[in-house]
Amino acid sequence: MSRLLSVSVLTVALGLALQPAHAAKSPDISPQRLSSIVRTLSSDAFEGRGPATAGETKTVDYLLAQMKAAGLQPGGDLKDGKRTWTQPVPLLRASIKGAPQLALNAGGQSQSLTQGEQIAVRAAMNGDKSVSIQNAPLVFLGYGVNAPERNWNDFAGLDLKGKVGVVLINDPDFETGQGDFGGKAMTYYGRWTYKYEEAARQGLAGLLIVHESEPASYGWATVKNSNTNTMFDVVRDDPKASHPALEAWIQRDVAVDLFKRSGLDFDALKKQAQARGFKPVPLKDATFSAKYDVDSQVITSQNVVGRLVGKKRPDETVIYSGHWDHLGVGEPDAKGDRIYNGAVDNATGIASLLELGRAFAKAPRTDRSVVFLAVTAEEKGLLGSEYYASKPVYPLGKTVGVINMDALDPHGLSKNFTTSGSAKVELLDRLTAKAKAWGLAYSPDPHPEAGHFFRSDHFPFAKRGVPAISYGSGNDWVEGGVAAAEASDKAYTADRYHQPADQWEASWTFKGMARDLQMLYSLGRDLANSNQWPNWGQESEFRAARDASAADRR
Repeated sequence: MSRLLSVSVLTVALGLALQPAHAAKSPDISPQRLSSIVRTLSSDAFEGRGPATAGETKTVDYLLAQMKAAGLQPGGDLKDGKRTWTQPVPLLRASIKGAPQLALNAGGQSQSLTQGEQIAVRAAMNGDKSVSIQNAPLVFLGYGVNAPERNWNDFAGLDLKGKVGVVLINDPDFETGQGDFGGKAMTYYGRWTYKYEEAARQGLAGLLIVHESEPASYGWATVKNSNTNTMFDVVRDDPKASHPALEAWIQRDVAVDLFKRSGLDFDALKKQAQARGFKPVPLKDATFSAKYDVDSQVITSQNVVGRLVGKKRPDETVIYSGHWDHLGVGEPDAKGDRIYNGAVDNATGIASLLELGRAFAKAPRTDRSVVFLAVTAEEKGLLGSEYYASKPVYPLGKTVGVINMDALDPHGLSKNFTTSGSAKVELLDRLTAKAKAWGLAYSPDPHPEAGHFFRSDHFPFAKRGVPAISYGSGNDWVEGGVAAAEASDKAYTADRYHQPADQWEASWTFKGMARDLQMLYSLGRDLANSNQWPNWGQESEFRAARDASAADRR
């Protein structure tokens, strides 16, 4: 759910006056159907929609039935010359067998660590069947960043082979809001995925990320629930090039105590790490040990793909996307609930996808094709969208744009909307102009430091140049304003996000979502009936990749 700045009363009044006339021309997006779909997908019967589980089978079957009933056509891989409903996605699945043996040794004292409490260890994704690290030296590596274009290298001057690194989450700019990494806005260097990737490139045996709620943008419960269950990754030719043997998070108080026993001050070193020229700091006489077996095998999950073929230029494609998966069945919460239902995250996005498909199917065909892409394994690292973007069913060079929907607000109407991150893209300019007809104002992502741009399924498309946005609901509610919306969002993040409590609520009206989807429908329909190709802004890091495929669009 999104968090935004409020808009002026004058803009709202004008928008509300325009809404009735415009709504008459809009498709029927039913709040009741949205609620029904979310309620079904997030019910216990779907077992949390974990990839490669019985929950996936039920989810895929449900999506196929819904897409067929909506009037969509199969849009997945070809089989015997005909389109199927799915794109198979091979994934490496790994889980830790039993309870891992984990220990820190510092200041002459050994400390055993309990999985899920002081530490959250991810199952090895480098292909190993077991992990055995015995008294590996520990070294503090600041923010774990190697950015030559910023003249920044937290790894310089030390042989790291066989060592276990300790790093901070987010960017060096997070605390001050100023520096070489875009101020408060998180860069990819701040994401935990990058930090593990760089650890592998540096030859580390393992990496421990220190969890702090504010720079991570979520609490320890989210870390625990997201990292101590079954892990997935795309199948890689050389997985060791992307993953160290050990990938884990540790609680902040564990790190503070570890540094103290090594004669170091955690807060002082954290401040030093925020400046260029930081050098690795070995933790004196401190080591880390880990021993556990890993059950890993390659499985196949599914992206589900519906399509409406364009009547004039069917090889040109507009994509709506959302992820169908959640965390499945995991550790019980305080009430003993083990099913991570994922109502907001992301049954709301899938309900939106199906309702948009229904609306397009009832309307006259567009000139370009429209694809409705429900991807797998977002919660495991955007894996379904990464696989599609790396092996697209429809060429990326002729993909007009991607409109992604993830964790939308099921409450009432808002006065504004946002998108994840601050990237400059003409697709957003079109959406902002379109929104005026609904009385909606665009507000930039108020929390770019949370790195939402890198945490949803538009990102694998964006980094390959395809104009892509992830839509976010507004934080200035018609009833209750910013205060009510922000309080709801804060409570969701603390008590429901990636927890069993993310469940359907009878009080949800879905009126805001229904209105927003009318706007997203209009945006996509305009794109599908035009011959234009939105691009990234000239200063965007994604512009060059898009320009490189310009010949595909001639």
